[in-house]
Amino acid sequence: MTIRNLDRLFRPKSIVVVGASPRPAKIGTIVFKGLRAAGFTGSVHGVNPKGGEIDGCKLETSLKGLPEVPDLAVIVTPPETVAPIIAELGALGCKAGIVLSAGFGEGDQEEGRRRRTEILAAARPHLFRILGPNCLGAMVPSIGLDASFARTRARPGHLALVAQSGAIASALLDWAQPRDIGFSHVVTLGDMADIDFGGMLDYLSGDERTRAILLYIEGVTNPRKFMSAARRTARLKPVLVVKGGRRAESAKVATSHTGALAGADGVYDAVFARAGILRVDDLDDLFVATELLAAAPPIAGGRLAIVTNGGGLGVLAADRLLSERGRLAALSPEAHVRLNNILPATWSHGNPIDIIGDATEARYAKVIDAVLHDPENDAVLVLHCPTSTADPRDVAKVIVEGVKRAPAKPLLAAFTGEASVREARTALVQAGIPSFATPREAVNGFMQLVRYRELQNVLLEAPPAVDAVKAWAIQEARNIISQTGEERWLPTGTVKRLLTVYGIRTNRTAVAPNAADAKTIARNWGCRVALKINSPDIVHKSDVNGVVLDVDPALAEIEADQLIENVRRKAPYARLEGDLVEEMVKRPEAHELFIGMTSDATFGPVLAFGHGGTGIEVIDDKAFGLPPLNLELATAMISNTRVGRLLAGYRNRPPADITALARALVGLSQLVADHPQIVEIDINPLLADETGLIAVDARIRINPACRDSRLIISPYPRHLERALRRRNGPAFHVRPLEPQDTPLIEKFMRRFSPADARFRFFAGVGPADDQIAARLCQLDYDREIALMATAKEDGSDVLAVVQFHADPDNVEAEFAIAVRSDLHGQGLGYALMNYLADIAVARGLRLLWGTVLSDNARMLNLAKSLGMAITSDGYNTVRVARELAATH
Repeated sequence: MTIRNLDRLFRPKSIVVVGASPRPAKIGTIVFKGLRAAGFTGSVHGVNPKGGEIDGCKLETSLKGLPEVPDLAVIVTPPETVAPIIAELGALGCKAGIVLSAGFGEGDQEEGRRRRTEILAAARPHLFRILGPNCLGAMVPSIGLDASFARTRARPGHLALVAQSGAIASALLDWAQPRDIGFSHVVTLGDMADIDFGGMLDYLSGDERTRAILLYIEGVTNPRKFMSAARRTARLKPVLVVKGGRRAESAKVATSHTGALAGADGVYDAVFARAGILRVDDLDDLFVATELLAAAPPIAGGRLAIVTNGGGLGVLAADRLLSERGRLAALSPEAHVRLNNILPATWSHGNPIDIIGDATEARYAKVIDAVLHDPENDAVLVLHCPTSTADPRDVAKVIVEGVKRAPAKPLLAAFTGEASVREARTALVQAGIPSFATPREAVNGFMQLVRYRELQNVLLEAPPAVDAVKAWAIQEARNIISQTGEERWLPTGTVKRLLTVYGIRTNRTAVAPNAADAKTIARNWGCRVALKINSPDIVHKSDVNGVVLDVDPALAEIEADQLIENVRRKAPYARLEGDLVEEMVKRPEAHELFIGMTSDATFGPVLAFGHGGTGIEVIDDKAFGLPPLNLELATAMISNTRVGRLLAGYRNRPPADITALARALVGLSQLVADHPQIVEIDINPLLADETGLIAVDARIRINPACRDSRLIISPYPRHLERALRRRNGPAFHVRPLEPQDTPLIEKFMRRFSPADARFRFFAGVGPADDQIAARLCQLDYDREIALMATAKEDGSDVLAVVQFHADPDNVEAEFAIAVRSDLHGQGLGYALMNYLADIAVARGLRLLWGTVLSDNARMLNLAKSLGMAITSDGYNTVRVARELAATH
């Protein structure tokens, strides 16, 4: 369950506090009084076995004595009593409870874990939802709901705060109060026995009062649901997070380089990025970034123009921008001419635009107008230090006026100082212009806008699950993996076969059971070789002197014997199975890289890329990503490392083949997605230069018991592609939509007749139709399916589109369908709706429903032919619904 009955928790009409007490210092008393003092308009009851009263309100001695069935219960009783209380509440018809009590497994206590199991078992038969246990409570200020024991009560507003820690939520409320920051919801999750971050994101995504969501996360449960909910919500409104434990020392010790480098925090970075969630470093940044995203128009790119009346301020801002990998905007020739006509000859003639210390507000106004109209920048930062030639209030005024006249692009301001600029900062904030105290803070804010835009672009990526040309490769890999009956590292030769099958080039490798065989292999190859110890017990061969490089074939036997003796001394425990003979790869100018995969305990397979070689952990240069990947996502991983910038080339060193490297990451991603038995991969070194790349050393660990997919992001569902037949015409091709289909859908929608546009969208399709098409093609395949029917497999001519969106509980799905206006009556809709129902059944959905205009006779006839029930809603629409279990 995710959002079922959460309306009872956050929109209750009646509340009971179980554990309310006449004793003033008790938590139950504080909560009871808080509910009444906050202005809650519903009824509030209290229950205490000993009875009594609070402020003249009688406490009932039992739940059965309540005058009504409460929507919400707040439970503040000893932990051993909570499960029976929940069972009784559920039997009465109550559907939600906030458990403030602790003692349910904190610190991994066995008795607490048992109690946790008991409260869930008590809740389950009644679909009773639990917030907590061990939480601070919840607030919904707009309805006067304060079911918490926080010291500070939240003001009404449009930010939702969801925190795992009650202490953090309490501190944030205290911080927000003097700044007049309001909230739509404040929710503390505590131990998350039931309601978790995924459920809250699903609920808040549909809440009209909530414009942005702030998260404080220490850990995630139900990772796939979290990812699905986060990706859906982040498309609708900003989601920001502070993650506790960034420097946690408890990361497990891993046997591979990839595992050792990952750590919990690096994985969370990858998860948040793929989910479209903006991560900030601390609690102050959480509110600053939220206010900035709310105030600034969407940013088109990452080029910043800096206007300053002090050269030093401009230098500080530029330094910070470049250290954050931002970009200084170039000045267009037209802007340069305008600035030459406005400014003294001593101006900087570049960006930062130093308008000289004697600048007046009039000079500021002209420069700001010129820079805001320059197409070569995406945002403008105005810096001002107090001088006697310009009143800061007047400078603020011309900034506000300039923004009104200019194209919509972000303008940020940083007025340095304190007393003399305080009124100017206030004026900027009141005008909706982001204002900061220092250049550093302002640049940090700009980079948050840039990163948020990048995250939104990531949400558009829908990597394919299977490339059709590699069907043979998948089967060959399955044959290789199926021969492994126990968890172990695969032999090197087998590993390189797997990598080759997935398009990752490797050097020649052979196993030499003895030294003489090593010599024979080397002579037959006719090249210098590398000798490596072959042992199932040794993962990092160089750690035990198990590698000899650049061996002449004539000396291979001697070197192989010596190698085995060296390893026996270093690793007497190891089983030795001869030597690996590998073709020596000589690429002196190649970069040593690594790519790999580790299995995170929460999020499953995680891919890694970075600087490789024997110093991999010391260099600590890496980036992480979640499978599945496509070329765009893989390239982004590469660019997020220091070595990625080196790969672009420098001085007399040519650029490496980054496209080949991105393809290798995509191949690795597909290998992982296709074969859940693979639990760890380590390719190091992977040599890359302008001629391509080659994997020199690699290892793969298999666990045959892992047979189900562990990916937390559903890949593009290529398996749904097929040919369908219509009643009155030729067959047609069907496949799921993906983001790059947006232009095709735009073209399809432009061919709607006015009547069809009204029937499909309940309104005409105008300038916003491009946005509708883009949204239709941005899908979370865990919950949404949209199918495109085309006359040919190339998809060049769209005939119809059908889709459904499942509720978070995966019980019901709303469908919609559109057939091209000139193709009505040919059976396209009937065939597509039946296929859509088949997909819904396969996903476990029970009901497919839609809303139809009452005068849409064609759709109503189709609904009747599909056996749908038709009911009027009393307005100008009807509901059509198909019980899937009854028809399939």
